[in-house]
Amino acid sequence: MIELHTLKPEPGSKKRRKRVGRGIGSGHGKTATRGTKGQKARDTIPARFEGGQTPIHRRLPVRVGFRNVNRVEYAVINVGALAERFQANETVTPELLKERRILRKLKDGVKVLGEGEINIPLTVHAHAVSESARAKIEAAGGTVQLIEK
Repeated sequence: MIELHTLKPEPGSKKRRKRVGRGIGSGHGKTATRGTKGQKARDTIPARFEGGQTPIHRRLPVRVGFRNVNRVEYAVINVGALAERFQANETVTPELLKERRILRKLKDGVKVLGEGEINIPLTVHAHAVSESARAKIEAAGGTVQLIEK
């Protein structure tokens, strides 16, 4: 009959803890199961240690400089490109530029730059325009209207 005071763990299921470095009579004295000599036999090695090679935190490049999180990045187009792709008296909008695949992405807005020549009047709607681009568009009889964000 099994009673509470007769319960015992299964034979071989409980194993004694190995107590190392407790004298020669224990069988695990002197070198305390660490073998003889060498780095591992002496002191503990930090987990981050890489065997003496330059550690990963020193091999990786340092982030240099400053990145403005509020930077406005424009999709740019030149007045020369507008003159080639549009007819006289047409209205140029960012949506039309994307629809005709002149610009792939509109980013934070469209900026018109003054590279090239324009000799047809266009109404240009853009988020930003350089002074030279504005002068060339207006000299050709066109108008520039800025889009507010």
